[in-house]
Amino acid sequence: MSKTIAATALSAVLAWGIAGTAAHAETTINALFMSQAAYSEQNVRDMTADFMKANPDIKVNLEFVPYEGLRDKTLLSQGAGTGYDVVLFDVIWPAEYAENKVLVDVTDRITPDMKSAIMPGAWTTVDYKDHAYGMPWILDTKYLFYNTEMLKKAGIAAPPKTWDELLSQAKTIKDKGIVEFPIVWSWAQAEAVICDYTMLLASYGGEFLSGDGKPAFQSGGGVQALDYMVKSMEAGLTNPNSKEYLEEDVRRVFSSGQAAFALNWTYMYNLANDPKESKIAGNVGVVPGPGIPGKLEASAVNGSMGLGITAASKHPDEAWKYIVAMTSLDTQSKYAQLSLPIWSGWYDNPKVDKSQEPLIAAAKVGLAAMYPRPTTPKYQELSTALQQAIQSALLKSAAPDAALKDAAAASGL
Repeated sequence: MSKTIAATALSAVLAWGIAGTAAHAETTINALFMSQAAYSEQNVRDMTADFMKANPDIKVNLEFVPYEGLRDKTLLSQGAGTGYDVVLFDVIWPAEYAENKVLVDVTDRITPDMKSAIMPGAWTTVDYKDHAYGMPWILDTKYLFYNTEMLKKAGIAAPPKTWDELLSQAKTIKDKGIVEFPIVWSWAQAEAVICDYTMLLASYGGEFLSGDGKPAFQSGGGVQALDYMVKSMEAGLTNPNSKEYLEEDVRRVFSSGQAAFALNWTYMYNLANDPKESKIAGNVGVVPGPGIPGKLEASAVNGSMGLGITAASKHPDEAWKYIVAMTSLDTQSKYAQLSLPIWSGWYDNPKVDKSQEPLIAAAKVGLAAMYPRPTTPKYQELSTALQQAIQSALLKSAAPDAALKDAAAASGL
């Protein structure tokens, strides 16, 4: 009898132990990020370490790929039915991801407090047809950076406010022998060039698509934007290697003192002012993108990105918990160097680092003026066609208007 009781007691203890272990079993989720611009890879690792420390029952495996591989990696993994629980996605992908059920609709998970405290423009990053497919995380646009010392040497009192002034000041700097090619851009045949083109198209009053969803960039402001790009290169004011450059190339050239002006994302401001990363630290100015009198005072492109839960995730609740932590005001405030927070209240916080003030002043204008790239499930086809057209015009193998007409025909819209 005593042996039976002992055996029963032992079984109960073992059962309790197993149940207790199961209750505290570690859940593993996989997250996919990009390895360039905005938050650094180390930033993301540190944020994630903080999250796992606060949530010891959740382990997060991180994977980083270049931006150019982010979409393909996401789609391929979903097609296999395995892979990631959380993915970083660009503002241009929610339409495609929603239509193809790549991301989970999280509209019901977003609280009224989140909705009201986050900048309205940030929500456009994750929304499609009035549904949210994630949380905005990187709130970003491109700015005009300038070398303050070069402008001073050229006798230029203030940075340009218009695109024509940019060329005029660049010519002055070039004529005075201060630098051979005053402007550097990211015009490689990649998504980067579409972002620069978007700012110019918006400035000239152009549109990507008409009201019925058909291409509209092959006339009016769209042609004027590409014509500007070509002429800046023909005049010897734009670095000719720009047609092969991505954003990190732009940062390298500008930070080494080989350009007076550069168009780039938020992250370049602090890196270009870091003596370990830059030869021109302390001589970096930043203003919103130029505009055109009577049309647009300042230009900006929506380059924001969001974090979403994949449809293949087996742990959506844990994935959402991780996303909420990564996008929180506390986390974003702690790492507000290479990317600025999505939360409205942060921008008026008196505790904000004084060295950030020029960037924040530019951000208040730029983030309010962000022009979107077109929202369409066929965005990738459209972008590819436009990239090819811009490259053809820059290489002088086609006139801007002819190149853009070809792109409109090839876009599939």
